[in-house]
Amino acid sequence: MPLVPIIALLLLGSGLAIAYVIGGGAVLAFLAADKGRYLAILPQQIFSKIDVFALMAMPLFILAGEFMNRGGVTKALINLSIALVGRLRGGLGHVNVLTSVFFAGISGSAIADAAALSNTLVPAMRERGYSLSYASVITAASSIIGPIVPPSIILIFYGAIMGTSVTSLFLAGIIPGLILAASLIALNAFYAWKEDHPRISAEEAPALAPTLLRSLPALCLPIIIIGGIVFGWMTPTEAAAVAVFTALAAGWFYDGLKRDAILEGLRRTAMLSGSIFIIICAVSALGYLGALERIPEAISSAVDALGLGPAGYMLVLNVIFLIAGMVLDIPVALALLVPLLAPVALAHGADPVHLGIILCFNLCIGLVSPPLGGCLLVVSTVTGVNYWRLARAILPFVLVQVGVLILLVQVPEISLFLPRAFGFMGGG
Repeated sequence: MPLVPIIALLLLGSGLAIAYVIGGGAVLAFLAADKGRYLAILPQQIFSKIDVFALMAMPLFILAGEFMNRGGVTKALINLSIALVGRLRGGLGHVNVLTSVFFAGISGSAIADAAALSNTLVPAMRERGYSLSYASVITAASSIIGPIVPPSIILIFYGAIMGTSVTSLFLAGIIPGLILAASLIALNAFYAWKEDHPRISAEEAPALAPTLLRSLPALCLPIIIIGGIVFGWMTPTEAAAVAVFTALAAGWFYDGLKRDAILEGLRRTAMLSGSIFIIICAVSALGYLGALERIPEAISSAVDALGLGPAGYMLVLNVIFLIAGMVLDIPVALALLVPLLAPVALAHGADPVHLGIILCFNLCIGLVSPPLGGCLLVVSTVTGVNYWRLARAILPFVLVQVGVLILLVQVPEISLFLPRAFGFMGGG
């Protein structure tokens, strides 16, 4: 197993994509470790990792998000947020966070949220006197609400890897996502008071009743998804399929979703889904080698030998995933680290649902943290703000997010309350 990072670094230097680096490094490590005889079983091991029913929901939710993003939904959600909180001081900052909450129930993607709001809300905030840096920072910071509040692509991914109920994970993400949103709104209120940010006048804000009525098609999507799953009308995969048709209907209602937009959405979905499945296949090979080398057992023995205990190991795990989120794509980090490190936490008494929320929250913070924060890069590219200037300005927001993470680690009931209340703890 120590040969894998050496081989992977050599392959990475050749310019290969990360999935091929991981997969190629694992296969070569099989040969170098004199375990070539196991390669005949490797295709079966890989297929077993992708032959998971829950994974079918992932491309469908991606497709629903693509249709919603291209169908004029963003504007409707922004108008609803302005009608609700725009009159408060720092109103557009609050709107930014609240729109991310609404958007989370549609796309489940931080990158999609960051890109959409960078194109729409950042210019609007700039026109009303906010600094370009602050408008960009709060857009990036609020974008990570998307993967926490259901539907979440990364929670589906974690559920498939660990065999954990996706329904339980979806329910478990609701309260943490709302706490994160409330924390960011509180920080925005502080900056609004400190820097005298403007508010939207009553004359400029849209009327609530007609705005809410026009927003109903967009708001129906998360209600259909969560309601259908919780009340047992649909599995997460069936809910994802319904979400695609709801997204098409909403896109037609708002903007008349055009043929070219639909085709582009299908193309993007195929690309994103294909890249994720290739990563799963590559990391499956690495995970099989790790199982043969009994890596999880070795880690567990090391934890016991060091006397870390459950709390100590959870602290180490959080640090590892925070760092991984800063330098790796979330699917890569999940597929690479979860099979090796999560079983040890479960063996020490961690709940798989609570653990999933914690690990995914960790990785999402990495999306807005240097050196390779994905959302920071997107916002910097769209708004033109220097990346490192943005990275410095976002630090207070990252500290708030880490504070929320510590709260979630210390109080598991925050994540587990809804799954327990609806009787979804356990099962697949």
